[in-house]
Amino acid sequence: MKDELFEDLLASANEMLDIETGSKNPEEKHIHVYDTLDVKAIREASGKDRKEFAEIIGASYDSVCSWESKRRNPSGVTKKLLTLIKENPEKMVSKLEFS
Repeated sequence: MKDELFEDLLASANEMLDIETGSKNPEEKHIHVYDTLDVKAIREASGKDRKEFAEIIGASYDSVCSWESKRRNPSGVTKKLLTLIKENPEKMVSKLEFS
């Protein structure tokens, strides 16, 4: 059984290398695409700098920087809030500023 598992692992590693080098295309069912918010575009549409935007949405300046550089992705309530701001930046930001 151990030999069978090793052979399967080796075949997977070789397939990964073939895909990475472009000599093989991955099967469609194995391709995953994750949608992420363009936080920088959302913030810029709000007319705020990073510090102001972070304060308005209740996040840290570092989090906003990480989201904008795509090192991290917002999740949970923050993702929902950013989606609402994206849909109507002026209205949502004005409501959040006076909360």
